[in-house]
Amino acid sequence: MITPSIVALNKAFGLTGTQASINFKMAKGGIPVVEIKNQQAQALICLQGAHLLSWIPRGKDEVIWVSEDASFAEGKSLRGGVPICWPWFGAHESNALFPAHGFARTVLWDIVSTKQLASGETRIDFILNTKRLDDSIQQMWPALTTVEYTLTIGAILKLELTTYNKSEQDIIVGEALHTYFNVGDISATCVVGLNGKDYLDKPDDFKRKNQSGDIFITGEVDRVFLQTADDVIINNKKRKIRITKQGSQSTVVWNPGEQVADKMGDLGEDGYLQMLCVESANAAEDVVTIAAGESHSLRVVYTLEKN
Repeated sequence: MITPSIVALNKAFGLTGTQASINFKMAKGGIPVVEIKNQQAQALICLQGAHLLSWIPRGKDEVIWVSEDASFAEGKSLRGGVPICWPWFGAHESNALFPAHGFARTVLWDIVSTKQLASGETRIDFILNTKRLDDSIQQMWPALTTVEYTLTIGAILKLELTTYNKSEQDIIVGEALHTYFNVGDISATCVVGLNGKDYLDKPDDFKRKNQSGDIFITGEVDRVFLQTADDVIINNKKRKIRITKQGSQSTVVWNPGEQVADKMGDLGEDGYLQMLCVESANAAEDVVTIAAGESHSLRVVYTLEKN
């Protein structure tokens, strides 16, 4: 991975102003990040994986959770934030040696543009061209594919992941925006909007079950909810986080619980008590087939609401 020059990035895509700023800098492990600030919010994005690390709407608490023990290293996944799982979700279907959740979260994405919008929001566009990745990754994913990722930073957060199939045959894509939310106290948090939905229960050998009522976290929870296109709300004492999505038929709810967290090594001390993943995805039975020459977009909007 060739790390771009911070000076060159700031010259091409940086912004200095009284209303908004876009500043590239080097973070831990020699990994470049971009800090975005405007009148509505601020955010931090790692160029490796186009990985959102922070989103703080003005006057609000941090919405995104990153482990205090997260490892910032070239080619390694980072615990927390919003990892992009692509082009498969979970373990690879046929090769256990391929990385879980694909390779998009561990490679350097290119920046296409940055723009301060008339709305006061700031937009940054990333691109990943599989043809430009190294041979080992192209062996995992030989289809010629381009992925574009747009983040719009403001009082609400908008994410859009678009896959373009530039090959001559259909491709099947599994994907997720694997968002770690800062919930403060998991015991006082629930997930609303999945009542009556079928899910695959990973800790129970992926048995198919049906959700009854809201989801409360009292131990390990790792569920892939199927055919779920409606809004989902994370609700706790402090606030509600509304998740609105398009182009996503799966919703993943994950918290490792104490026993699994202790074995992970990078979740931080009692980290599982502070975070909850609610992921907008296309996984399991909901993977997406993209015809040759066609594209597919997964769009997510996060909105904070008062209790």
